[in-house]
Amino acid sequence: MKHRITKNWGLKLVSFVFAVMLWFIITNINDPISPLEVSGIPVTIKNAELITDKGQIYEVLDGTDKIDKVVIRAPRSIIDTLSSSNVIAEADMNDLTSLNTISIKLSTNKYNDKVESITGSIDSVKLNIENKQTRSFPIRPSVTGEIKEGYMIGNISTEQNLIRVSGPESVVSQIAKAQAEVEVSGFTSNIGTDSDIRLYNEEGVEIRSRSIEKNITKVRINVEILEQKTVPVVYTAGGVPADGYRITGEITGSRNSVLIAGKSDILQDIASIVVPEGVIDVGGARETVETMVDLNQYLPEGIILAEEDFDGKVSVAVQVEQERRQTVSVAVEDIAVTGVPEGYTATVTEPDERYSYVLVGLASELGEINVNELDVYVDVAAWLADQESTEPENGYYRMPLSVRLPENSQVTWEDTWVNIHLTQED
Repeated sequence: MKHRITKNWGLKLVSFVFAVMLWFIITNINDPISPLEVSGIPVTIKNAELITDKGQIYEVLDGTDKIDKVVIRAPRSIIDTLSSSNVIAEADMNDLTSLNTISIKLSTNKYNDKVESITGSIDSVKLNIENKQTRSFPIRPSVTGEIKEGYMIGNISTEQNLIRVSGPESVVSQIAKAQAEVEVSGFTSNIGTDSDIRLYNEEGVEIRSRSIEKNITKVRINVEILEQKTVPVVYTAGGVPADGYRITGEITGSRNSVLIAGKSDILQDIASIVVPEGVIDVGGARETVETMVDLNQYLPEGIILAEEDFDGKVSVAVQVEQERRQTVSVAVEDIAVTGVPEGYTATVTEPDERYSYVLVGLASELGEINVNELDVYVDVAAWLADQESTEPENGYYRMPLSVRLPENSQVTWEDTWVNIHLTQED
C-alpha cells in the first residue's frame, strides 16, 4: 500500500501544482482581484491624551489628517460591497517618532481578512507639538457702516465681557484683542444681535487657526442709537461785583451752542442747556471773571454731548466794568415841576441859572445817552407822599430831582436835591 502511495510521486506533485493553478485561474475568472479607489478618508488619531495630559497640544500639519486617495485590492465580490465609509485610517500616538510623525494604519471594517492590499497616497500624519496656553481677553464691541444722518451711536455693551482662548503657545501669544462687530448702516433705533468673536494681533490682522479653542464663539451685543439736536447754551452770572462795578451784560463762552443726543422723546423737550446762576460767580469782582464750566454736569438725564472731539469743558468770561460818572448841566428854567397839588404853585428857586446833576453808568451805556434830550423834573406829589403830607405849608423845600431816561436804560443818577418854593394860592 505504501509503495502505491509513493509510486510516481513526481507526477503526483505536478498534478497537485497544476490543480492549484487551475483553481486560481478558475477563481480569478469567476471572482477576479479588483481595485477600488476612494478619496477624502479622515485619519483618526488615537491616544491623543499622551500629549494633552502633559499640558501640550498638537496641530496636524499639511492636511495630513486626511488621505486624498486610498486604493483597496480585493476579490470583485468583496470590492462590490465596500465604499469609503468602510475604510478605517488610524494613527496611534504610541507610534510618535522623534520627527513628530505617526504612521497611518489602513484597514476596513468588514472583510478585512479578505482584502489583498490597501494603500494610501500618504502613509503618515505630520504634527506640530508645543505647550498649550490659555488666556482670557476682554471682548471689544465695535460697529461698522455709517449711521443714518442725524443719529449717532450711544452706549455699546456685550452680555458677556470675557472670552477664554486655548491653543498652541506660538499662536495664542500673538493674540492682542478679541472683537465683535455689528453693522449699523441705516439704523435709527436700538440694535441687539449675536456677533462672531474674532481674534486679532497687534497689527489688526485676524488670527485664524483650527488649533484654537474658544469657550464662546458668539456674543450678544446691544447698540444704542440716539437722535441728535443742536441747542444753544445759556450762561447766567451770579453774585454782585464790588461797589461801583457792574456786569456789562456781556457773557461769552467758548461754545454758544452744542450738539446733543438722546432718545427722541427726551430730546424733543430740550430747548437749551442752562448753566445755573451759582456756577459763574462775580461776587466782589473788579475785572472780567473767567470760569471753566463742564457742560456735562448740566445735561438733562438721558442726554449726552454728541461731538467726538468735544469733552464738554467751556471757558466762560463775564465782563465786569467800573461805573462812570457824567456831570450834566441843565438850565434851571428847563427843570419841570410836576404833581403840584391843586390850589398850590411851585417854582424852582435855585440861585444859579444852570443846575448840575450826575448820571451813573457804564461807559457804553452813557455813550448812548443824548443828555440834551433828557427830561429833568421834580415830582412834588411823590415827595409829599413820602412825607405823608396832603396840605403842606407855604415855604421853601428841598425836593429830589428826577431824570426821565430811555426805556430799559441801566443808567441811573445820583441823588440831587432842588430848592422848590411851594405856596398856596389865595
